[in-house]
Amino acid sequence: MSKANAAVGHDRHGDAVTLKDVYQNMITAGDIIKDARQSEAVDKLQALIQTLKGYNGQMGKSGWRVRLGLGAKLQPTPRGLYLWGGVGRGKSMLMDLFFEHVPTDKRKHVHFHGFMQEVHRRLKNFQNAQHQQHAPVHVDPIVALARVISDQAWLLCFDEFHVTDIGDAMILGRLFEHLFENGVVVVTTSNRPPWDLYKDGLQRERFLPFIKLIEEKLGVFELDAGRDYRLERLRQMDAYLTPLSRDASEKLKKDFHELTLGAVAQSVTLRIQGRDVMIPMAAEGVAFVEFSDLCAKALGAGDYLMLAETFHTLILDKVPGLGPENRNEAKRFITLIDALYEAKTNLIIACDAQPTEIYAKGDGAFEFERTVSRLMEMQSADYQGLAHRKAEKN
Repeated sequence: MSKANAAVGHDRHGDAVTLKDVYQNMITAGDIIKDARQSEAVDKLQALIQTLKGYNGQMGKSGWRVRLGLGAKLQPTPRGLYLWGGVGRGKSMLMDLFFEHVPTDKRKHVHFHGFMQEVHRRLKNFQNAQHQQHAPVHVDPIVALARVISDQAWLLCFDEFHVTDIGDAMILGRLFEHLFENGVVVVTTSNRPPWDLYKDGLQRERFLPFIKLIEEKLGVFELDAGRDYRLERLRQMDAYLTPLSRDASEKLKKDFHELTLGAVAQSVTLRIQGRDVMIPMAAEGVAFVEFSDLCAKALGAGDYLMLAETFHTLILDKVPGLGPENRNEAKRFITLIDALYEAKTNLIIACDAQPTEIYAKGDGAFEFERTVSRLMEMQSADYQGLAHRKAEKN
């Protein structure tokens, strides 16, 4: 059970446990380090929770009379919150705590990349239905989708809000305009401030009204104390574990928990050139996968590059010794390490052999010497301190 899940309830006096209480308990337990900016963010999130308690009444099923002007005065849509800052600042941890304490079932918590994949899928399905005359042709697909999303959840919580694709950029403005008109409240985390979204993107001038809309509807708060807690914890970990064992796997899971600052892990699907790449466990920009997830499947350089640019840290378990009988897996592993290295993605790995012995014989063994060199360099503090290169696709 996550800290967020475990914390919801009441204290021994019967009083409701607040977000501030949970945050302080985590500090006392030594799970996190006291941070003034995080504490300010908790205050803002707690204030929003208090506001949403009243708002929930008019957005629930029993609030239809209010929305139609037949009951009490309609409450204006509360401003959401846009938390941004560098990696390792605890943004996802705070989002998880907030989400668990919001007093409504009409809420959704999703990685923004996954949300946009679903948006594209639904728009395409609706347009196909229109072409086949199974849906009204006069209905705007974006307006229809905004209504569906609003009916399912009036509180949307996004992890890692970012825009790098022109297709997303052209949709977002109109979609969010209608979501806000429908009373939806948005809380999101991002590595960038709103004014840097889709920076240097194609036709960015068409995206600027969306930035203005975000700044109008969401309070913007920088969660940056000048400390990278992720990097501090990473440098205390063993980046290369050998041989493979149950203890090694358990240590990697512990490392994942430490690097994600206790955030709730979820599976993530990356849509790459029409192909889905499943990441079984991810949070706070950290992905946890096994060798078979990435190298026993027909993946290529484009898949690995997108993976490397999406996550600042990859935890890779169960890398076997390789030989002529699994030369394809060895080639994919070489390509994976190249992609991670080029993107300056941090790597924590459990392998059945030392780097020089992973693939000592077989086709490509000479080429693997570069991989050995990179695996060794990626364990250094200098490499771990390099800036991660995120995807910038327009």
